[in-house]
Amino acid sequence: MNTASAEVARQASGPGPLAAPQRTAQPTAPQLTAHRGDVERFRENTLDAVRAAVEAGADFIEIDVHLTRDGHAVLLHDRTLERLWGLDWPVAALEWREVAELGGGSERIPLLTDALALVAGSSSTVLIDLEDPECAAPAVAAVRDFGPAAPVAWCGDLEAMRIVRALDADASVWLPWNRRDVPPAELLAELQPDVVNSDYPMLSRGLVDAAHAAGLRVACWTVDDEDAMRWVLALGADAVTTNRLSALRAVVAEGPDAWAAAPRPAQLAGDEIAAAIVVAHELAHWAVEYTRGAEIGTVGAKAHAADHVTAVDLAVERHVRDVIAERFPGHLVVGEELGGSAQPGVPTWYVDPVDGTANLANGVPWTAFSLALAVDREPLVAVVGDVWRGQVFAAVSGFGAEVDGRRLDLRAGAGDVPEGITGTVVGTELLAYEPWLGLDEFLAGLGDRFCTMRIMGSSTLTLAGVAAGRGAGSVIERFSPIDHLAAVLIVREAGGVLLDDAGRETLWPDGAILAARPEAAAELYEVWSAARGAAQGAGQDTPRVG
Repeated sequence: MNTASAEVARQASGPGPLAAPQRTAQPTAPQLTAHRGDVERFRENTLDAVRAAVEAGADFIEIDVHLTRDGHAVLLHDRTLERLWGLDWPVAALEWREVAELGGGSERIPLLTDALALVAGSSSTVLIDLEDPECAAPAVAAVRDFGPAAPVAWCGDLEAMRIVRALDADASVWLPWNRRDVPPAELLAELQPDVVNSDYPMLSRGLVDAAHAAGLRVACWTVDDEDAMRWVLALGADAVTTNRLSALRAVVAEGPDAWAAAPRPAQLAGDEIAAAIVVAHELAHWAVEYTRGAEIGTVGAKAHAADHVTAVDLAVERHVRDVIAERFPGHLVVGEELGGSAQPGVPTWYVDPVDGTANLANGVPWTAFSLALAVDREPLVAVVGDVWRGQVFAAVSGFGAEVDGRRLDLRAGAGDVPEGITGTVVGTELLAYEPWLGLDEFLAGLGDRFCTMRIMGSSTLTLAGVAAGRGAGSVIERFSPIDHLAAVLIVREAGGVLLDDAGRETLWPDGAILAARPEAAAELYEVWSAARGAAQGAGQDTPRVG
């Protein structure tokens, strides 16, 4: 293992300065990588797109390679021809002569060697992206047979990079690293990369500085938003992959002062959020089963005698923290029992291991597990375990909500449901052991409309139940992301309405929150707002606890 790789790996084990760079100095200006060629002007992975990227002065031209049945390396991102050609055929099932007959001119699928010939003699480098390890050896052979006229670098699947390195000791390898910690020493020694290559939401100042101190460059993909471009450049990224080559060139020309003002993108990398969905489901199902069968043990108190804590609460939260620490290095956890705090731009999990601990401690089978992942105030993934029903609610921002795999949609058939709250049920919760300001008036206002109230003892279920049509709506007088963020994302993704006490739509209020079916929201808010106003006008005391 060279000294540079060892020093980068050592950063993972603790703080401290890294040794001076052992490789060549970093480029003085950020380098531009054209994603699948110049796709602003031409179809991706075509010779026209490659040629245009060369003419535009791209430092790297990223292309994707797959194999035909007879072993020809061709430029194509997908395994099949469906997305671009409307043909549900795997390219690996076709001979090269069949692939070559598709389209023509600017839309023709080219050979890898065709692209190498176009770039040969230019200032650009071909960055070959291998997502299928089976393509690695034939692609290396094609590059070797073509000769050194076209500079080449390699990126993509980790196993594919291992094959490239085994076949070519001098290859320029971009290490795929979609984690928030530093690559381990063993991996760096094995691959001997020139570049650490990451999906851009994963980048951090620590990763960039550690790589630079060891003489490695840092690249990121695929950055199309201009503020995101500025942010990664401000962090010190050496190469940026984009579909918007002209926009990236303009942002680079702005210079460091303009980059420094860019906000951190409030999002996760694609494979990171996919993994988060899987882990959230695993934890929810585990928590449901564990809580149903665990011994409660000694019941303790925290802030007051009604603020219960049990061994179950602690065991569930510790398990969640252990799993997240192992599966998502660099993520934070904020929990009901063990605390924690969020940091700007850092993915943070909010966990309430047992919402409704008073119920659990007193033998009332109505508790929930709540877990949500957010960046800043943007919730992305949510699960709620309804412990005693054995159900798991889940939602992903922008992709809907479900319970046990059944899609939740409050908009479906909403036109057949009468407007308003008459004859329905509405939920709320106490502030710990006290009524919230205006609760009496709220109860009376509901009664005037022949609507009844339920106080069940788990604010998580009181909110999440709205997404499943359990009642017309609910009101929680003091929002906390630990207790409620998962539930409100589930309601939003199911098509429900979420309002703060001023009537504004929100997922993260600073005070109270109302969740309702669309047809009930307006009247329920009217009753709630009137009750709060009447209580404040009467000069009632604010409850002492939360």
